Amino acid sequence: MAVQEARQSADAGAHGGGCTCGDCPHGAREGHRRAVAAFLLKRDEFAAGQGLPAAVAHSASASRQWVSEELTQSAELVAERGRAEGEAWLARLWSRTAYTVWAGVVVLLLVQALTAIGAGWTAARTAGLLAAVLAAGALTAASWFHRARGGALAPVIGEDNRLSTSRAVAVAWVLFVVYAVLVLVGRLAAASDPAERDTLISGLELARGAGVVTVLAVVCGIAVLVRRVVGLRVLGQRLQKVRADRPRAADLLTDDAGRGTFADIQYVVIGAVALLFAAVRLARRPDQLPDLPWGLAVVVLISAATYLAGKYAEGGRPVILSVVRAREAGDLDGPIRTGDDIEIRGAGFVPPGAQGAERLSRMTVRVGTVHVHVPLVPVTGGFSNPTDAVLTVPVPADVEPGRVEVQVITAAGVETNRYAIDVTD
Repeated sequence: MAVQEARQSADAGAHGGGCTCGDCPHGAREGHRRAVAAFLLKRDEFAAGQGLPAAVAHSASASRQWVSEELTQSAELVAERGRAEGEAWLARLWSRTAYTVWAGVVVLLLVQALTAIGAGWTAARTAGLLAAVLAAGALTAASWFHRARGGALAPVIGEDNRLSTSRAVAVAWVLFVVYAVLVLVGRLAAASDPAERDTLISGLELARGAGVVTVLAVVCGIAVLVRRVVGLRVLGQRLQKVRADRPRAADLLTDDAGRGTFADIQYVVIGAVALLFAAVRLARRPDQLPDLPWGLAVVVLISAATYLAGKYAEGGRPVILSVVRAREAGDLDGPIRTGDDIEIRGAGFVPPGAQGAERLSRMTVRVGTVHVHVPLVPVTGGFSNPTDAVLTVPVPADVEPGRVEVQVITAAGVETNRYAIDVTD
């Protein structure tokens, strides 16, 4: 088989000037790239009618089944390489997150040094720098302990291996508040005047930082609630989720299919603007928690409510609307018989993020008591079957004539409604 030859060639090239085995960080990416290139070439060849063996070329159904199986095996190899590349990428990420954190400390030092020209170095600048060093050290230690799961980004990676928008916003606010408190602790430790110490302690009162505390409580609650909502909707088969090969920064602004979503974008943008405002207030008044104005805090709360409503509204269970006998142009209409192709029309058959061949090949249709794998029908640049709204599958010969039920099981394991059809001899 062509897939076996590809595996053998990949194994033969391991550690030989361009490792493709997936066991080392540098070879996993190259192995995935080669597997994807080979799959795309094979798919386009089949779409053009090339590469079919003579034994199946005479039968449209046999050739379609053979092509589907070949593409499925090739897609499994791509998925295997993709998972290896994703694991290697996560293993490298922990050091990159640590470098980024310490680069932020260096940037803070440079900014403080530049702004101190003329104004002089103050105890607040020292406290801010020490707080940054302590926070960076803690994040670096956390990155090392979670180095196999993306380092410091491990808490914001969801169960579907994507970056979670709600967790990312909550973590950003938590880190900011921790940094602000550390700045006050540093100033309090260095203060020798009792009046100055009293002023710093009063800076932690709720009346001073009520806006920031409220926003922190809401975004943390949203992060917990969204995880619960998504989990229950997945278990209740009201939301389809498929696992990604690896997290990407675009996950913060897009859905599982990579399309930008209003709820996520507005939540990230408004949260970032409010956080920037709070950081400026902390720089101006390092003797108290940032006094986030209630007007801005309410804007953040409205944004969080919009994001949560978007999570409730997204998804939906796939549904079959009709089932008809598939026919070529010029064929006469007639009843559905065993061996005929049926066209299942509906919505939501392909879950977001499941547009790849490896995911599409997992779709099945239950006709009566027989499960039928949905065949992959390649066209240049993609597949004409299956699609999100139409599936074409053959009626198995094992199906008994009479009234039978048809049900689709998607790549996410979600079942549609049952649709009854009549099958004749």
